[in-house]
Amino acid sequence: MFERSRKGEHALLIQPHAGGPPDEGLLEEFADLARSAGATVAAVLTARIDRPNAAMLIGSGKLEEVKAAADATGADLILVNHPLSPGQERNLERALQRRVVDRTGLILDIFAQRAHSHDGKLQVELAQLKHMATRLVRGWTHLERQRGGSIGLRGPGETQLETDRRLLQKRLEQLQRRLEKVEVQRTQMRRARVRSELPRVALVGYTNAGKSTLFNSMTGADAYAADQLFATLDPTVRRIELSGGGVVLADTVGFVRDLPHELVAAFRSTLSEAREADLLLHVVDAADPLRDERIAQVDEVLKDIGAGDLPQVLVFNKIDRLGTDGEAVAPRIDRPAEGRVRVWLSAREGQGLELLRQALAEALELRHVVGEVRLPPQAARLRARLHDLGAVRGEEHDEHGWRIRVDLPLADAQRLFVQAHGEALRPLLPEPDDEDAA
Repeated sequence: MFERSRKGEHALLIQPHAGGPPDEGLLEEFADLARSAGATVAAVLTARIDRPNAAMLIGSGKLEEVKAAADATGADLILVNHPLSPGQERNLERALQRRVVDRTGLILDIFAQRAHSHDGKLQVELAQLKHMATRLVRGWTHLERQRGGSIGLRGPGETQLETDRRLLQKRLEQLQRRLEKVEVQRTQMRRARVRSELPRVALVGYTNAGKSTLFNSMTGADAYAADQLFATLDPTVRRIELSGGGVVLADTVGFVRDLPHELVAAFRSTLSEAREADLLLHVVDAADPLRDERIAQVDEVLKDIGAGDLPQVLVFNKIDRLGTDGEAVAPRIDRPAEGRVRVWLSAREGQGLELLRQALAEALELRHVVGEVRLPPQAARLRARLHDLGAVRGEEHDEHGWRIRVDLPLADAQRLFVQAHGEALRPLLPEPDDEDAA
């Protein structure tokens, strides 16, 4: 039996690749993932794999090279940027006498460090246990069976491995029930936001694109922001005011290429903020040389979670890093004839935020209506709704009811007209054009 080491901060990275040179961008991202988990990168090895070895993924020659490099650098952890089967992981650990973690296990470890909310911790534990369930190995030499083996103790018994599996399954079922309860509570909160009639906007993008910094700049919140992958895991929601009214802005977890599907499933609560939004702010690191590739990868994940068809505004962040020869890139809005609106800004420097607010208002069609309405006494409920929305700018009362000066978003006026029988608001609403009338 091989006793797994509990150490593992000095890591040797293995980057498998098919024919041709290895992808430098993928290797750099994997190194960033390792550092985000708290590891020190001791060495990096590439391994060309035309036909994966069923037992260890890599061949015997590369295995000897990895062992020699680990001995030379003192690495006590092997990180493999490829999914490993349970058998491959065990065989590599026995051969290298070091702990081996694949890409999924590494991302799960980072998630475990980043989760702070109750449901975030539950989701991390559920994903970790599902990943662990296929990797249980018998590490107990003192208990072959709980019963049986000698005179007076023979019986059906239960191996320690079977005990572990049974306890693991019970914990999985318990976590699933608790997460279902949390999901019901989140759904009720989202319904309350829908009833508040505020448009919902979600920040999405590749991890480390600056979403949390932009969120803090827009809302004045203090969401955790750092130059590391998956700095934000738990969703944060705040209300912001635009020129045409209020909107709800949500910060979400960042995406990476090849995000394991079990992680997408486990974090459906934070991803649901993106799936159920009215508009997505797709944040891009403008200084990233692979930004077009990152945009395509995020679009692919959005398609996977059912948010691929939602309207988007592309936000090119970090323009303060784009300047050449001392000339900074100025904030701007690009409105192409076809495709997504693009806003260029720097969230850290506070440049271009007003342009983003303008683009948001345009994308959500936040227009205001201003005027005076006459409400009869029986329309007291409509008057109360106008006060709740903060739309009343002045009012006078007489025996015929109220004369109220209002200023409110067009979308709110249209909802009140339909939902609250607000016939008195009809003079404020624009006349439908001939096409709508038809």
